[in-house]
Amino acid sequence: MKLRQLEYLVAIADTQSFAKAALLLNVSQPTLSQQIRTLEDDLGLPLLERSPNGVWPTPAGREVIDRARAILRDLRELDHVARRAGSRVSGTIRFGTTPTLGPYLLSPVIAELHQSLPDLRIHVREGIPIYQTDDLAKGQIDLYLGPLPISNHLFQVEPLFRERLYLVVAKDHLLAGCRAVTADQLAGLPVLSIDQRHQYHRQIANIADQFGMRLAPDYEGTSLDSLHQMAASGLGAAILPQLYLASEVGGFAGLTVVDVAGWDAYRSIALAWRKSNVLGEHFAMIGESIARLARSLTLEKLETPQA
Repeated sequence: MKLRQLEYLVAIADTQSFAKAALLLNVSQPTLSQQIRTLEDDLGLPLLERSPNGVWPTPAGREVIDRARAILRDLRELDHVARRAGSRVSGTIRFGTTPTLGPYLLSPVIAELHQSLPDLRIHVREGIPIYQTDDLAKGQIDLYLGPLPISNHLFQVEPLFRERLYLVVAKDHLLAGCRAVTADQLAGLPVLSIDQRHQYHRQIANIADQFGMRLAPDYEGTSLDSLHQMAASGLGAAILPQLYLASEVGGFAGLTVVDVAGWDAYRSIALAWRKSNVLGEHFAMIGESIARLARSLTLEKLETPQA
């Protein structure tokens, strides 16, 4: 059974004529007749009563025609839904991110997306980057927003922006207010870090090593907020991202930025999704929205990273 045959059958029932139905459907009458006979043979019963005065459905044909109308109607509605979804993202997107980014960036992003895409629902899940990318590969999340590098041949990775990382200390720290602090002055400075499973931990460790600082033992934070609070209490210095410090969630309460000579630390942020996802074009538009909003929230202009 073919959908085209159902269209032929319904057209004949509506016009009560093979000739009129053929004209309406822009096919030849012999083709139309042959397709209906094939359909009747496949179903094993006559669907139409033919006479010189017209064509009428048989009792069984009426039931088949009613079902055919419903099937064709459902297909038209399905096509409408697909077209609407193709022009406007709808439904629920499962959005993964890291605790070192999501809490202070996603709230304004989601608010803006809701204004432009009111039919879209976003389910946010925070987690360790390596676990989030595994979930993305398995199809358990649809999008992942996190720091580069993100490496998987299954993914489309769109770099969005890069944000500076600042060395901060408590306001009463000896380095507070000093101009152009040198690496010698930073030697041995304890730096607070985050859970070792985070990519951000490795970045903090590399920056600390570059400037002769050391990771503070026994004081691993679980979030950027915990690093902020511990640094403000004088437990050690912290390295915090630009967007966090510029946000209402984070900010500079109890902290001051250390002016370090030669300091050029930053991290690159990207959005990733599976290449096989049919919403890839829409995800790229979401990425553009995130990058645009991130730039509007920053203390100074963000740079666009290279893939």
